[in-house]
Amino acid sequence: MSTFKAVLIDKNSGRYGAEYVVMNEAALMPGDVALDILYSAVNYKDGLAVTGKGPVVRRFPMVPGVDLAGRVTHSAHEGFATGDLVVATGCGIGEAHYGGFAQKARLSGDWLVKLPDSLTPARAMTIGTAGLTAMFCVLALERHGAAPKDGLAVVSGASGGVGSFAVALLAKAGWRVAAITGHAAEADYLKSIGAAEIFARDDFSTPGKALQPQRFAAGIDAVGGVTLANLLSQTQFDGAIAACGNVGGMDLPASVAPFILRGVALLGVESVRPRIALRREAWARIASDLDAAMIDAMCEIIPFDQALERARSIVTGKIRGRVVIEMP
Repeated sequence: MSTFKAVLIDKNSGRYGAEYVVMNEAALMPGDVALDILYSAVNYKDGLAVTGKGPVVRRFPMVPGVDLAGRVTHSAHEGFATGDLVVATGCGIGEAHYGGFAQKARLSGDWLVKLPDSLTPARAMTIGTAGLTAMFCVLALERHGAAPKDGLAVVSGASGGVGSFAVALLAKAGWRVAAITGHAAEADYLKSIGAAEIFARDDFSTPGKALQPQRFAAGIDAVGGVTLANLLSQTQFDGAIAACGNVGGMDLPASVAPFILRGVALLGVESVRPRIALRREAWARIASDLDAAMIDAMCEIIPFDQALERARSIVTGKIRGRVVIEMP
């Protein structure tokens, strides 16, 4: 068995830590598909995992990294063959099963999707959980019946990973998009990926009335907390907000007024369960809707030896767009 480099999180004598290690392939967890990881990505969850600031890791030791793209080296799964390029996100990877901050992985084939022909592994990781979650939100809004003709769509946390892709995907689908950000310097970036209007985060971060002036036909919220409550209060009759994040808090200090007086819908979106049919649909739609230049504009590629540093920095809000890790 060959060795490979990885980041490993462990708790020793009550001390929580993450470090670079050399592992043996025999230490990989069970799975019917083995692969060489070509790229991974830095997600907020990964930052919580390596710093211990959130209860992300469910077993120790753990290789973090909820996203990975790689090439199959061995498969006992009927859906995959040696040489296939695949992508995996969520499904407990980096939480309960060794994840993407490593050169190798062994996973269940039921968690994998073959890369669409138009996507490279690096671009797939630029998209990653963030882009996939944003696409899940767009699909949820469309299933609800929301359409660009209804009015303005809003995105909170717009300069983050999920928010950036939400802006781009909604704009591609024909929506006029308002982007909420706490970073005024990101206005040009957000407009370059599709935002038509820029709103300040502070305008949504303090409690407001149960019903406020109707501004939005639909929205994607990656923040939660007071921000989500305000978005619901400003959503028009029969509008909908797809919620997928909690960086602003797990509590929802909202009233039932938007729901029972305006028929507003709150659509919960989660991105962890496999649901492979939905994942295939989402990846195919992303591949057709986003051009390569737009994906690349959201991406910074770093070497593996910077992964830990950048994972720690993401929890302080110091990352814009997506940071992709290139494996050595």
